[in-house]
Amino acid sequence: MDSSTAAHFRDSLRLATETVRKGVCSSRARSTVGHWNIWEEFCHELGLDPLLEAFVDKVPILQVFLLRVRTGELAAKGDPVRARTSEDYLRSVAQTHLSLGQIDPRHNSAGDIDFRIQRMLAAWKKADPPPSRGKPIPMSVIRRICLIAQHLPKNSFFLEAVADMIIIAFFYLLRPGEYTDSPSDTTPFTLGDVQLFVGPTRLNLDTATDEELLQARSASLTFTTQKNGIPNEVIKLGRSGDPFCCPTLALARRVIHLRSNNAPPHTPLARVFLASGTTKGVTPSVITHHLRMAVRFLGTDLGFTASEVSARSLRAGGAMALLVADVDTDVIRLLGRWRSDEMFRYLHLTAEPIMRHFAQRMLNSDYTISPNQLVPMH
Repeated sequence: MDSSTAAHFRDSLRLATETVRKGVCSSRARSTVGHWNIWEEFCHELGLDPLLEAFVDKVPILQVFLLRVRTGELAAKGDPVRARTSEDYLRSVAQTHLSLGQIDPRHNSAGDIDFRIQRMLAAWKKADPPPSRGKPIPMSVIRRICLIAQHLPKNSFFLEAVADMIIIAFFYLLRPGEYTDSPSDTTPFTLGDVQLFVGPTRLNLDTATDEELLQARSASLTFTTQKNGIPNEVIKLGRSGDPFCCPTLALARRVIHLRSNNAPPHTPLARVFLASGTTKGVTPSVITHHLRMAVRFLGTDLGFTASEVSARSLRAGGAMALLVADVDTDVIRLLGRWRSDEMFRYLHLTAEPIMRHFAQRMLNSDYTISPNQLVPMH
């Protein structure tokens, strides 16, 4: 092909590759690009083609790359990394090969991950310390935050929003990207996703008075682009019975704040209009800060330290509260939109009410087993 045709082909290929990358969230796409850049530098140092087209057996080169990432020599921050992080680097390299129409360099002739790579990663995973599990936020922490919010000055719009978003995230089992407002690839719930009800009657959020909104008996969030949510699926919760710590009232307060500032429907619920005329988002770091402050105040009687909680802990806390309340785990999974057994990573058997009567129940659970034909008769 001539030079103009070749240039057009390269441009089209670059556009197609970028489109493939958009099939995942932008943070994942950025990581893939970063990992590929490190791979290219590694290959350049060795005088190799990054696509390894001259090699029949590409695995030894991949093993050296994996080892250098593992030791930190090629890791982004220069520190040794866990097996899973090393695996992510190699996966990014393989996915870039695939996006360019090449074969996956990790695969053997049977189309499986090569045995040598599998064994390297398996050995490292055994050597790595177990990952630390974030602790779920108990109700006492939420109540502490609500108590502070109830005594804030009337113009403390931002701190009120922090409390409201913590309440909403806890009761609706939301991920940080769904209830915070940060400049990333998150898809937070917006003003247009909220519905408030009095009995079966849905309130008109444009015309109802503030008092009418605060009289709502239930509230729902409609899923649009949130992770693991079915488009247009609705999760609806009623009042909690608390005059402040209530998901319905928290959503009503957010609606009142946003519409009083003429916010359009696509405005994130975590967006705050300040008295200065500017806006500010409730970010995951802000949520983490306030949760840790409450945990420090309540002390070690909670069974964990402030460093063990973050904005992610609210989702786990809500699930844990449901488990302690004897809600069926299948129902918890539906509400939290878990599509696998991953939910059980969030649930801690060390929650005292769950285990309180187990020993007694086990002591009183005597039983016999029906004998098979090998058991002798009396």
